Amino acid sequence: MKKISIIILATIGLISCNKNNDKADGYGNFEATEITISSEANGKIEFLKVEEGDELKSQLQVGLVDTLQLHFAKQQLIASKSTVSSKSANIISQKSVLNEQLKTAKLEKNRIRNMYAENAATKRQVDEIEGKVKVIEEQIKSVGTQNAPILNDLKSIDVQIAKINDQIAKSKIINPINGTVLTKYAEPGEITAFGKPLYKIADISEMTLRIYVSETQLSKIKVGQNVSVKIDAEKDMKSYQGTISWIASSAEFTPKIIQTKEERVNLVYAVKVKVKNDGSLKIGMPAEMWIKDGD
Repeated sequence: MKKISIIILATIGLISCNKNNDKADGYGNFEATEITISSEANGKIEFLKVEEGDELKSQLQVGLVDTLQLHFAKQQLIASKSTVSSKSANIISQKSVLNEQLKTAKLEKNRIRNMYAENAATKRQVDEIEGKVKVIEEQIKSVGTQNAPILNDLKSIDVQIAKINDQIAKSKIINPINGTVLTKYAEPGEITAFGKPLYKIADISEMTLRIYVSETQLSKIKVGQNVSVKIDAEKDMKSYQGTISWIASSAEFTPKIIQTKEERVNLVYAVKVKVKNDGSLKIGMPAEMWIKDGD
């Protein structure tokens, strides 16, 4: 009996020792940067080629909000610009004619002055030609003044056209990142508005495990360090290699979802571990971090 008791005690001690050694260095949940894609235009959704679980490429057009009214407004502005441009062209034509008249008048002015110097022309003829030159110069200034507001109108129309072009561009629903569609909020044919969510997407090819460690564990980890990440599997735990990407600079109280009631009062440090996703890792999934296995 004595020998059996010793064996039992030794076995219990060994099991207890193994349990202590098998404790993970950190616990947490996987997360990813989720982006909600919202409408930048008002109107009916013409098409939206998005389904939950779809993998989308960055800068891919996945939808369109109706742009018919914007198209009509743009055509109206283009017609107005054509009308205003014709007015400006008419004024420019007048200015060209006056410039030619001024050129001829100046030649005549020089000729009469030369004749006057040789007593072949009268002072009255000189005064008349000089007056004619001044009149034409004033007419040219007046025409230039008339063209200024027309040019401003043309600039204003160009700005309005650019604004509509921007609205048309924003009516196209462009996917911003490579990622997987998590949730779809709208369907083709629905009326949407500026800021209304259309779908949610996240890049889950690489997941982030957020864990919490105590102050005594900080000396064992550093940014860039490889660690082992484990998740629950059907028979045993499945392991992944992870890399520590961030360690909090200040402590916080342990989140209630991580630790027991007694341990919630402890101060811990948040740590992020990057893990390549083979398709098994999901947002919110619990996992463990092991420093030894990673080393």
